[in-house]
Amino acid sequence: MNLESSFVYIMTNKPRGALYLGVTADLVKRISEHKLLVSRSFTARYNLDKLVWFETFDHIDLAIQRETSLKRWNREWKIELIENGNPNWRDLFEDIYPSPFSAEA
Repeated sequence: MNLESSFVYIMTNKPRGALYLGVTADLVKRISEHKLLVSRSFTARYNLDKLVWFETFDHIDLAIQRETSLKRWNREWKIELIENGNPNWRDLFEDIYPSPFSAEA
């Protein structure tokens, strides 16, 4: 990942469950914060701890523009967006930040 990159992402608690759409300049850090579920945020309240979709942008203003656009989409369009790239609703976090406990010996 490019250090200058920005990201739009979607978190959920289960397939077709509650959805949270966000934007960040540090995807690993932000998703880690969501996974800790420490605050009284929407993601903590609904246990939204799975990264199921994200897009990368070269500039934060483009990511913010995309996030604003996606927030206007209806729920079914967002679900279709996720399922087009991640039909099994797999948690994509390990793709971007592999667990140090993963067995690759």
